[in-house]
Amino acid sequence: MELTEQAKATLLAYQQTEITEHQIYMRLAQSSASPDNRRILERIAQQEREHARIFTSYTRQDVQPNTFKVWFYYLISRIFGFTFGIKLMEKGEEKAQANYEDFAEMVPELKKIIQEESEHEAALINLLDEERLRYTGSIVLGLNDALVELTGALAGLTLALQHTKLVALAGSITGIAAAFSMAASEYLSTKSEQTAKNPIKASVYTGIAYIITVLILIFPYLFFGNIYVCLALTLIAALLIIAGFNYYISVAKDEPFRARFLEMAGLSLSVAALSFGIGFLMRTFFGIEL
Repeated sequence: MELTEQAKATLLAYQQTEITEHQIYMRLAQSSASPDNRRILERIAQQEREHARIFTSYTRQDVQPNTFKVWFYYLISRIFGFTFGIKLMEKGEEKAQANYEDFAEMVPELKKIIQEESEHEAALINLLDEERLRYTGSIVLGLNDALVELTGALAGLTLALQHTKLVALAGSITGIAAAFSMAASEYLSTKSEQTAKNPIKASVYTGIAYIITVLILIFPYLFFGNIYVCLALTLIAALLIIAGFNYYISVAKDEPFRARFLEMAGLSLSVAALSFGIGFLMRTFFGIEL
């Protein structure tokens, strides 16, 4: 069948997408330390190369992979984990794959490609084993506890102390002490459970997540003078952390974003508002003026 210029241009775009994904999967396979993950990634890469070959048989033209996308998704995968990077890439290609059906009569093999993209490939991706996703629960524990506890503490300290540096000092001491406490609790909890998780690694993930959150939340109090501006920036930072982490989980683990975000945001802001009120009452009751 003779292709129109428009049809050929569309098939060439699909062809470039497949060969680009082939390159991404091959790069990730080469950088994977796990033999099992490497085999899975290489298998998907071969599948993508076969898809590109099918398109080439119709376009009769070779295309180069999109170098920007290759490096973008490779770096995203290296920084945030290959499961996140791969699923983010696949989500970005869903619209293109949905349009494959428009050419199903022209390219009969597209039915096979669509099936492999939606079923076989998804099943292979779910077989990938990544350490950071196994310890997601520990990270959630550290983040959630730090967000709820420290936003509340900073809100209460803001009204009680009325001094940015004092709030930063008190918040830092409280946060770091709590981080070590949470890490120790996670170690004991994981050790007592019958899981494949390493107790030391679980405690480290929890402690690091907690400390990073503490540092971000107290940052405004170190560089701004207005106590209420600092509190507002801290609450905004808390919402951004919640949004960013829940977006990561929603992509990497195919979980709903909206419900998780609203739940965590509601808890953190509610505790902050309650603590702010307690700080006001304590300041008034004791008659403290700093």
